[in-house]
Amino acid sequence: MPQHPDSGFDLVASFYDPLAKLVFGSSLQDAQAWLLPYIPKGATVLIIGGGSGWLLKQVLRHTSPKQVVYLEASEKMLQLARQQNPASTIVTYRHGTDADLQTHEQFNVVITPFLLDLFPDARLSQLMQRLYAVLAPCGLWLFTDFWPVQHQPPFWQKLLAKTMYLFFGVLSGVQGRQLPDYHRHFSESGLKEQQRKVFYGGFVQSKVYRK
Repeated sequence: MPQHPDSGFDLVASFYDPLAKLVFGSSLQDAQAWLLPYIPKGATVLIIGGGSGWLLKQVLRHTSPKQVVYLEASEKMLQLARQQNPASTIVTYRHGTDADLQTHEQFNVVITPFLLDLFPDARLSQLMQRLYAVLAPCGLWLFTDFWPVQHQPPFWQKLLAKTMYLFFGVLSGVQGRQLPDYHRHFSESGLKEQQRKVFYGGFVQSKVYRK
């Protein structure tokens, strides 16, 4: 099967979750779990870049969506997500990227868990435009990711960010080299921030945006 763009996480799929827990403890999972109450009952949900399926399990366990599309560029991550979650009539697993979204699709909720930090500016703009197009009017964009501290970030945060980009750049072909200016990208799209919560000393943030 031909490889999709942005699919380099095949090489780290088997140890990504244990590695993340070793470095960040429960912070990454806590940041994702904080978003769950914002998923309305009966919502159509897009999870893009959800990795091995932990977040999908929480969505199915703690919320009541009508339909979930699980879009993942890494085939091995997608296989792990299928294995972690029992067969469900409301979940559609899709191997691909934002380019595989159809123009007629509309979602009440779009979730981007630790996805947007992977891309350089031009690619990120393209990705966000495509996701904005499939987000229904008044829909919610649930964001959680590593967040750049603008004013004199602690040395450990700068070092950790550089280390992550180097590590995943080599093993997974991640094209990004620094944390994006998310605020600018969301502002340009017209999305309005509704809620936020910080984790791991502010290095991880979760936010709720409304279209």
